[in-house]
Amino acid sequence: MAAPLTEAAIEKVRELIRGGDLQPGQRLPAEAALSAQLGVSRSSLREAVRALATAGVLDVKRGDGTFVTSLTPEQLFTGIGEAVDLMQEESMLELMECRRVVEPQVTALAAMRCEPEDLAVVLRHLQLMEAATDEQDLIAHDADFHAAVATASGNAALAAILRGISGVTLRARAWRALTEADSARHTIDEHRAIYDALHDGDAYRAEAAALLHVANVEAWMRQTLVEKRRQDA
Repeated sequence: MAAPLTEAAIEKVRELIRGGDLQPGQRLPAEAALSAQLGVSRSSLREAVRALATAGVLDVKRGDGTFVTSLTPEQLFTGIGEAVDLMQEESMLELMECRRVVEPQVTALAAMRCEPEDLAVVLRHLQLMEAATDEQDLIAHDADFHAAVATASGNAALAAILRGISGVTLRARAWRALTEADSARHTIDEHRAIYDALHDGDAYRAEAAALLHVANVEAWMRQTLVEKRRQDA
């Protein structure tokens, strides 16, 4: 947790952004001028800028200054994915629960909103998954398939959140569990069911297909972890 003075500085910078005094893409005033304007010390402002840069709100460009980012969901939720890839196995099941809540709704939206070009992208990644002979290719095309579905939902915030909680490490561990359980082919069939529902514009079926897929992956991961703990014991 940041110190109180730093928290105050962070909030004051946020107020400038919320109030429109600082626009997306705009460069922040010089440190001395901004600290005087906000009534905070330069050291507190420096810590606030560092914290807001970590959160994706500000972009510090050496030799050029500090800028407000685009403030798009893609930018602001980037840190979620980075954190996910560092999580321990015990946390993976919680992330799968998050996916079970979010992904079916996103998939239902995609069924209602996807354009023919969106559907073509989803199909292409499905075909690449079906043709993959290498685990790394399978993981990559799986990620691209779900990212394409999320993009087709037309909700950039939900798409960014879903990408964040479906990191590469999580997918790699999931596919490893599925491969060991000899369930990879069955899982690809579940992706086909998702695509078919999108193709038909059937939101209810798309939601159900996505829920079944995520729930099955979660169950396989849970079983794999239980067996691993039993072996370690």
